[in-house]
Amino acid sequence: MRKMKLSIPVYLAIALYFSGCSFFDVADNTGFNSIDSRTILRDITFLASDSLKGRPTPSREQDTAAAYIANCFKQDNLMPVNGSYYQEVNLGKVRLAKDNHLKISKDGKEVSFKIKDEFIPFEMTANNQFSGNIVFAGYGITAPEFNYDDYKDIDVKGKIVFVLRHEPGEEDTASVFDGNKATDYSEVNEKVKIAIEHGASAVMVATDPLNHSFLIPRGFPWPSLSKIIPKDALPISLIDEEKNKIPVIHVGEEVIKLLFGSVDKLRAIQQEIDRNVKPNSFLLEGYTASIKTSTEIEKAPAKNVVGYLEGSDPQLKNEIIVVGAHYDHVGPKKKEKPTDDIINNGADDNASGTVAVLALAKAFGTLEIKPKRSILFIGFAGEELGLLGSSAYVHNPLFPLDKTVAMLNYDMVGRNTIDSVYIVGGSRSPDLKQIAVEENEKIGFKLGYEYESFIGRSDQAPFLNKKKPILYLTSGEHPDYHKVTDEVWLINPEKIEKISQLSFYIINRIANESRYYKVIPKKISLI
Repeated sequence: MRKMKLSIPVYLAIALYFSGCSFFDVADNTGFNSIDSRTILRDITFLASDSLKGRPTPSREQDTAAAYIANCFKQDNLMPVNGSYYQEVNLGKVRLAKDNHLKISKDGKEVSFKIKDEFIPFEMTANNQFSGNIVFAGYGITAPEFNYDDYKDIDVKGKIVFVLRHEPGEEDTASVFDGNKATDYSEVNEKVKIAIEHGASAVMVATDPLNHSFLIPRGFPWPSLSKIIPKDALPISLIDEEKNKIPVIHVGEEVIKLLFGSVDKLRAIQQEIDRNVKPNSFLLEGYTASIKTSTEIEKAPAKNVVGYLEGSDPQLKNEIIVVGAHYDHVGPKKKEKPTDDIINNGADDNASGTVAVLALAKAFGTLEIKPKRSILFIGFAGEELGLLGSSAYVHNPLFPLDKTVAMLNYDMVGRNTIDSVYIVGGSRSPDLKQIAVEENEKIGFKLGYEYESFIGRSDQAPFLNKKKPILYLTSGEHPDYHKVTDEVWLINPEKIEKISQLSFYIINRIANESRYYKVIPKKISLI
């Protein structure tokens, strides 16, 4: 018998067969082995250096950090999106201008109300004026999942809607609106969004009198209306032209009395709605109003940093996995003594998560055989100001959200014991949690789930509110959170390496599957 000569591919096939490996495992090793604690330490040393002054949003120093991240993406073979490694985040400070009014008329008699004492514009108000009829629209809620709609059988197109704050059964533990826990429908932003969807041209909001006796208008704490708030104490927020397009004001007791006759009459209407969980909306016959709100916007733009890895499968490459971390921090603190260290370096929060994303970008960019699904790596701006960068992304995604199959977020992954990591999001994304548990068998972390209450506290939250499966990895809290002592020398780069390696396995598995993952679509408050 002749001795069988095996070609190299045959030897390889036999080796793969008996080792139980796939071709993707060979690719795994290439990417896995590129994750290196020395590179991680180099990157975090730069991002958390004093020269970047804590990377506040927006700032020149944050722009320097963004350029560094973009350059890493480019070097690691990631592609720009729409010709750029940046996604602009439209931020700014909104100031209340001088020309604001509320006038209500009935039978030719007009009453003017005083700003601050009797009405206050909300921050999301438009720089606009509208006059028209007034419709009482209950709580201003359309909630099909609760079989409740204040707008059913009432036409509000081209009209002003008067709505109550909160939601039916606010203090009732048996309320269909999640008992006595406030749902998203209690938020003014949601009420305004719903009013716009139904065609309303302006919104009056009043504090509901059934459960609240303090009825003065609060709207928004404009510095120009306060003797206490410093004039420059304006928060930076998302400037959303879609949201800020109709006048929105908070009205007080005098407006209630004029429109309903008394506070008691409005309270009785509200009580009936709550008792029956049945809307009672109606036109306020004979009443018209003129509302004008004026604002000035000081733009303060920032940028998310993005790098794109296209998948290899002709169909599955149209599906996206988002892998992200916020790269901003809180900036320097106020110097109290000449010797004070004023730089909040944010080494763990969140240069650590950022360098984990960079390590993963390099790992996947190194692969010769790309995963089937595409991956979008993102450094988010503005997390410390209220998840602004991630909120901007889900509002204006670079790829359709209905093609986004998962989002993984990294925030504070560089401290505490090297053998443990916390998984957040499993209560809402059980399939992704199961993948993490199974892939961790290759790494051997002690997995903790004690931080599930943090599900609304980082950049995964806006994605979850868009019904996207999420996982959030963190090494947990420590005493240096948001302090100048959050320094690089306290970081464990080997732990970040290990978390990145686990994440590589998790992401690679998701990216090479074709199934979709369960998500429990219950809205959460963004913290």
